[in-house]
Amino acid sequence: MIVEQRDYHVFTGKLVDLVRLYEQEGIALQQEFLGGLIGVFTTDVGALSTYTSLWRYDNYAEREERRAQLQADDRWRDFLARIQPLIHTQQNRILVPTSFSPIR
Repeated sequence: MIVEQRDYHVFTGKLVDLVRLYEQEGIALQQEFLGGLIGVFTTDVGALSTYTSLWRYDNYAEREERRAQLQADDRWRDFLARIQPLIHTQQNRILVPTSFSPIR
């Protein structure tokens, strides 16, 4: 099992807009293709204006296949065109659980 952490730092003042768009359209599309949503978060302390999502996959190959299906969907590409102007930077990390992690 792996967890993908996706952090989006949005332009100051635009986090509310990004969260609204994801809530109304984006997260349903992602769940349709990606499954395995662990959670979605914003920051209160630290790097403000950050939107973070955590996704669970059985392995890296499953992640690649599911993300390719999402990227090929016209609805997702239309959604991306609307949110990209709000995003300043993006960072992705693949988290691998330790042997003693409760999520494995």
